[in-house]
Amino acid sequence: MSSALTSSRAGSSALPTRHLPPAVVLPHPEEYYEVRFESIGGLGAHAAGQVLATASVVRMGLNGAHFSSYGSEKKGSLIRSYVRLTAGDRPIRTSAPVERPDVIVVFHAALLRSPATFAGLKADGTLIYNAPAGVVPPELSALPRTARVVRVDATGIAMKQASRPNAVFLGTLCALCPFLDRSSVLDALSEEFAGKHPEAVAANESAFHAGESEFEELRGVGTAQGDLAPMQAEPLWGYDTQPVGGILPTPGNSAWNDLTTSRIGWMPVLDSSKCIHCGVCDLVCPDFCLVWGEADDGGKFERKLNGVDYRYCKGCLRCVESCPTQALAKTAETAGLADKLRVPLFPELIA
Repeated sequence: MSSALTSSRAGSSALPTRHLPPAVVLPHPEEYYEVRFESIGGLGAHAAGQVLATASVVRMGLNGAHFSSYGSEKKGSLIRSYVRLTAGDRPIRTSAPVERPDVIVVFHAALLRSPATFAGLKADGTLIYNAPAGVVPPELSALPRTARVVRVDATGIAMKQASRPNAVFLGTLCALCPFLDRSSVLDALSEEFAGKHPEAVAANESAFHAGESEFEELRGVGTAQGDLAPMQAEPLWGYDTQPVGGILPTPGNSAWNDLTTSRIGWMPVLDSSKCIHCGVCDLVCPDFCLVWGEADDGGKFERKLNGVDYRYCKGCLRCVESCPTQALAKTAETAGLADKLRVPLFPELIA
């Protein structure tokens, strides 16, 4: 499924504009300037791409294209939103995916585990990712040595401002890309929400301004030389290429699912000292992520709750809502917390 927007300066003069910024000159006028938003459903990546493209075309005089690709539209499903910009008088490809981005914006830090997330990043490109201050994910060592790496706690800022991460990222993007006119992007962001959600306009503006300043540039992260290679599509199996006997070497199985990217900032954490092992949480958990074992308290309980396998926890927090003793608490998810507290359901299969 996809959605597309493309336009140019011609024909846009009738649209309302608060101001006309100076003529925009892209960093490499002879090339497209391309941005790829890597996200999951529910964080607003499509809207961010729409706002950026609209501001660039209608208010900054550029020619631009935007479209998004996404799967089932369920919470946690992968979303990619593409923005391609060029001079106002230059033709543009309207629906080709961005394979060699100048900027990659990662809405959920768990997506960094997949090499596809930052595939194709240019050697002088920029990666912006969502995470609070703390340990730098080791996966980022695969980035170009000369790439700019920026961390911003978009989720934390959005919660504080009662906004969404996309508004924060747009502010950070404007701060890092001087050719983007901040007022134009902010105006487009406000107009995006003014009709259906006017109450969100002020909150989005606050989140945008926070994103402009509350980010951290990381040094010495990447180790790769030159541009990263675009992600190659997996070959399709056909009559000549299928495995002998038609066997599927990687069969689907729910034991290998990973719902990490479904969590948006919160996770349940068990306080064993408060738990009475009643099992109510297990009755309401839709993903069977609670880990039970033999009790070792001398007979008071036959079974006890050992913890949560966060690989399968999507952060719905039904267990927290149903717990009669508050043994399960809603906790802000910080980098590495789920891995530190995780109790594996299938330790013999998945580490």
